[in-house]
Amino acid sequence: MDYLKSVVPSQLLSERGSNLVIINPGSANIRIGLASKDTPLNIPHCIAWHTTQEPRRNVQDQLLNTQVTTTQYMEREKAYDMIASFLKIPFIDEEVGNNSYPRKMGRVDGLNPQNSRKDTSFDWTDVYQKEPSSSSALESSENKGTTSESLGQHRDANTEELGSSNHKYKKVIYGEEALKISPMAPYTLHRPIRRGHLNISLHYPMQQVLEDVHAIWDFILIEKLHIPLHERHKYAAMLVLPETFDNREIKELLSIVLRDLRFSSAVVHQEGLAAAFGNGLSTACVVKMGAQVTSVICIEDGAALPHTEKTLPFGGEDVSRCLLWTQRHHQTWPQIRTDMFTKPIDLLMLNRLKESYCEIKEGELDAVGVVHSYEDGLPAGSHKTRLTALNVPPMGLFFPMLLVPDAYPAPPSVWFRDYEDMLEDTWHMEFPRRPEMSDGLFSSVNTGYPLWDSYPAFSAKPKKEEKIGLAEAITSSILSTGRIDLQRKLFCSILLIGGVALTRGLVPAVEERVLHAIPSNEAIDTVEVLQSRSNPTVVPWKGGAILGILDIGRDAWIHRDDWIRNGIHIGSGRKYKDSYFLQAQAMCYINS
Repeated sequence: MDYLKSVVPSQLLSERGSNLVIINPGSANIRIGLASKDTPLNIPHCIAWHTTQEPRRNVQDQLLNTQVTTTQYMEREKAYDMIASFLKIPFIDEEVGNNSYPRKMGRVDGLNPQNSRKDTSFDWTDVYQKEPSSSSALESSENKGTTSESLGQHRDANTEELGSSNHKYKKVIYGEEALKISPMAPYTLHRPIRRGHLNISLHYPMQQVLEDVHAIWDFILIEKLHIPLHERHKYAAMLVLPETFDNREIKELLSIVLRDLRFSSAVVHQEGLAAAFGNGLSTACVVKMGAQVTSVICIEDGAALPHTEKTLPFGGEDVSRCLLWTQRHHQTWPQIRTDMFTKPIDLLMLNRLKESYCEIKEGELDAVGVVHSYEDGLPAGSHKTRLTALNVPPMGLFFPMLLVPDAYPAPPSVWFRDYEDMLEDTWHMEFPRRPEMSDGLFSSVNTGYPLWDSYPAFSAKPKKEEKIGLAEAITSSILSTGRIDLQRKLFCSILLIGGVALTRGLVPAVEERVLHAIPSNEAIDTVEVLQSRSNPTVVPWKGGAILGILDIGRDAWIHRDDWIRNGIHIGSGRKYKDSYFLQAQAMCYINS
């Protein structure tokens, strides 16, 4: 403790963070980096494999329900009209009827610092390996990134023939480069995590999912962080995982980190708790708004309250899809083939348009922007167009019927049955309580109360997703704490994290909608969203780095040899393999 009192923070980060890797995986992106760094790498969590099979799938997720039913379409239009009333803009039918009349343009272009890059197009990924025997002209072409031209010259059968004769395809492509592969190239895109769970289906078996996770993480460690396999024993890893993961999913990721990636030790922390620490808070209602899932959980005195957890099956990508639907409905979208499911590069474009133009504000909001078309293998085409109703898509967070989430196939039911829980007596384990431990969630340890009995991870099915809007989820989560003093504190300590949290106008909208959602019989009249101290997308990663560096003793960390041989040995000598109990043990240490 004397060392901690005297050490300079920068020295502590440098000394204890140089051999600690923080891994924060999400459905769309993975944030990973050394704890000693200020910010992590933020890389799309996907991988594309070269394939010779026919018929070929461009994307592995083939069981998606991308067709909107008549009922959903009617509910979507009803949600649009409710939003229109709230934003004081014409209803959807009035919009279509008056579509030919000119409108006053909102001053959007000058507000966003990202406008310098919003009009640039993406380039197709070069899928060919660079060979020493290649001509200098070809190398020059590859170095300049003129992949689209070469792909455009060799389409259909010619592409395969050229690949086998003069060129050799890359076996595997990672991250954003994988998203920018031409649909004509012989590759299949895999996304190992979707909607907050491992993306297991009949077309994407568990073993392949785990192998893809391993391949992506190993590539980043070697190529981006420059940590080769033979040096991993010098490093420890911290997994900062979303609350949506179930206990078996956490076990599998732990096995990848310790067994396959060969880190010397590892520990698991919840994303919500790490986010609170990353923003310097001990008590907060943490709202994580990611690309595909939104989750809410309350933190009290540095401990997560499991019964307050809410999971909403929508995120930033759904807002991007809604932006496309809105423009097509109002007939402002160019006559181009935009398909974010079979052409992931279109998703990148829509995400950029959303980030550049969408915001929440009253009144009609239009802007002139550049839309790009990406036809098979050809250079990107530019289409200058007027985008309308740009404040409607982000309001889908409060009116989820507007977003019409896609139906992803659920993993097999047996996946969520953890047979190790039945083989070992983990239900009544007791943690040694330290005298100074705060009275929070973990005060129940001494009473013999099953610590995680109420945690939804122990059900034999995926965690329940709420069919409500963001404001109702936040209100329900906070009110479920049951104590008026804590409720008042949490309503004034709402923390928004994730990429969607960067949406302009979201903070006042959350404050207003949450205050409106609080029942009139509750003695609460103030709602406040706290300002994030850093980029909302990296707050959980930063909190994980802080937790790892300050955890001097690392009593709760799992060592590689113990995990591979027996699971994990607690001080009493009893064996536990369940990751949520390991997580609970880590929380006990933090609360000491």
